[in-house]
Amino acid sequence: MEQSSNKIIVALDFPSGKKALTFVDQVTPELCRLKVGKELFVAEGPALVRELVRRGFAVFLDLKFHDIPNTVAAACRVAADLGVWMVNVHALGGRAMLEAARAAVGETKDRPYLIGVTLLTSMNAAELPAVGLSGTPAQNVERLAGLCHSSGLDGVVCSAQEAAGLRSALGPRFLLVTPGIRPSGSDVGDQARVMTPRDAVNAGASFLVVGRPITQADNPLSVLLTMQSEIA
Repeated sequence: MEQSSNKIIVALDFPSGKKALTFVDQVTPELCRLKVGKELFVAEGPALVRELVRRGFAVFLDLKFHDIPNTVAAACRVAADLGVWMVNVHALGGRAMLEAARAAVGETKDRPYLIGVTLLTSMNAAELPAVGLSGTPAQNVERLAGLCHSSGLDGVVCSAQEAAGLRSALGPRFLLVTPGIRPSGSDVGDQARVMTPRDAVNAGASFLVVGRPITQADNPLSVLLTMQSEIA
């Protein structure tokens, strides 16, 4: 469970396993990790996750478990048995749920990292009151990240724009996994809070989640090499 220089997690936002594997054939485990989210997991289930693990990729299972503690704990235990490198839960599930999830993954031989989701990077300050959250996005992220930290989780998903503050508050070993990463000059898409790879790492990000700038590139391997060089 050591961190490494391989900081890029490619989001496999594909509607089918066939399309995902066509992309995966173009990259290597040495240059990136892979994230399987809801769309692909619903389409293909655990068999695809096992195949990616078999190919040597570190897999982040991004299903954001959020339910009663026993249910989330059971889901995390099964995810760990798939051999994934990382799994996440939603911090808004509360302390009892977070601690149950942490205990569940801790029972496995080579446990995955367990991280919490704070605020989705698509949310901005104007949207928070409608879901009952007061304060700024940064204040909510800090509060939820602190809850994850005190509940024994390994880190959080957060915007790279919050990384510097969280790194200072929660220490060097707490993982900060940052979506909304866009190479300089690229389209921000549906992300409201974005940052370049170099700036994100300099701000304290542990791992960078990148989707379309890599998966929709004519030469994904070239984009990966360029990004690795930028953040090295």
